[in-house]
Amino acid sequence: MATRAGAMMLAAGVALLAQQVTPPGGLTLAQAVEAALDHYPSVRISQEQINAASAGIELARTAYLPRIDLLAQANRATRNNVFGLLLPQSTIPSMSGPVLGTNNLGTAWGSAVGTLVTWEPFDFGLRRASTEAATAVRTQSAAALQRTEFEVGVATADAFVTLIAAQELVRAAQAGVDRAAVLLRTTGALVKAEMRPGADQSRAEAELAAARTQVIEAQQAVEIARANLSRFVGVEPGQISVSAGKLLELPAEQAAPALNTAANPASVEQNAVVEQLRAQLRILERSYFPRFYLQGSAYARGTGAEVNGTNLGGLNGLAPSTQDYALGFTVTFPAADRPAIRAREAGQAATIRAEEARYQQIATDLKARWNVAVATLGGARNVAANVPVQVSAARAATDQATARYRAGLGIIDEVAEAQRLLTQAEIDDALARLGIWRGLLGVAAAAGDIRPFVAEASQ
Repeated sequence: MATRAGAMMLAAGVALLAQQVTPPGGLTLAQAVEAALDHYPSVRISQEQINAASAGIELARTAYLPRIDLLAQANRATRNNVFGLLLPQSTIPSMSGPVLGTNNLGTAWGSAVGTLVTWEPFDFGLRRASTEAATAVRTQSAAALQRTEFEVGVATADAFVTLIAAQELVRAAQAGVDRAAVLLRTTGALVKAEMRPGADQSRAEAELAAARTQVIEAQQAVEIARANLSRFVGVEPGQISVSAGKLLELPAEQAAPALNTAANPASVEQNAVVEQLRAQLRILERSYFPRFYLQGSAYARGTGAEVNGTNLGGLNGLAPSTQDYALGFTVTFPAADRPAIRAREAGQAATIRAEEARYQQIATDLKARWNVAVATLGGARNVAANVPVQVSAARAATDQATARYRAGLGIIDEVAEAQRLLTQAEIDDALARLGIWRGLLGVAAAAGDIRPFVAEASQ
């Protein structure tokens, strides 16, 4: 019943989220990223790992508390006892009392209650090292959450920009369909007036069909991009509408921020991994020390057997009737564990060096990603600066080819080719601006902070 109620609450939460992230004006980039951070399962996994690590800290701190063990038992057993030694084992019950020299299988009641309090007053820093190790685990989990949120944010932003690009592709392709339809009507009129051969009309129909195919493929790309964005924001693809914000505008040219690989969430997480391993090494370094325990015990026992071999009978022995107490100090030392501890320390040290090398590898990869992103951004800006010239020339060529064809001075192949070039130029123009934004996203992702990018693009 509780499971069903939880499922209903989850469904209601998803429905509420769907209402929140699909505003009338369309989903902005900032809203999409926020919805992904609230909804995407990997973020919740990392959050629960932090909760588990926090519980681990509390568990480590309980080692400072005294240990209290309580015991109560009743039994019915024989009381034959013999001289001799038994090596430590857990199979044969222990026997107390004098050796009677008999082998009597008669039974008597026995009982015992007691408590043992054990406290470790000092431990050469072992418990503190254990607590620090648990804290390092939580720090690493928090860094993992930060890295997960960052990666989800980057993926959501990329999916959002991809959807906008696909929609712009549909718009440019539809303009090509419109031009092809005009060409078909013009050609049809000229063919009907016997001013052009019938083959021109067939060619115009083929160009229109090809343009419609391009639109269909662009619409398919839109649906795929919408489905990809849907898995992040938790809304059905058909319910997603987006607001481009400033993504369709040419962003202002500005210098890329300085790269600090240590601030990237991937580096932060890896550094936390190294610190966690170092904390575990400190536990090993403090393991080869004596353990001191202050112990106190109070207990009582009862028995229905007498030392002369007789039994008291009845329920005698079920109530503890003889009391004792004790206070002592116990020292233990794992003298033969040193080789094993040293081997574990050596293995842990090697693991730490490997993770430190991984940290350096991450820094190297981030630097390479940064260089690629900066180069990509520069190329995208150069393309965006050149595309208007391409569009203007393609539009002029289309107008000239169309005018020549209507005047009977050109052929339909020239018009069709000019229209295809214009459609491609318009597609390149739309995607060029988005290419700059995608380059800015790449630079922000390599730097480890996409918040300024999201804020600017969502205006």
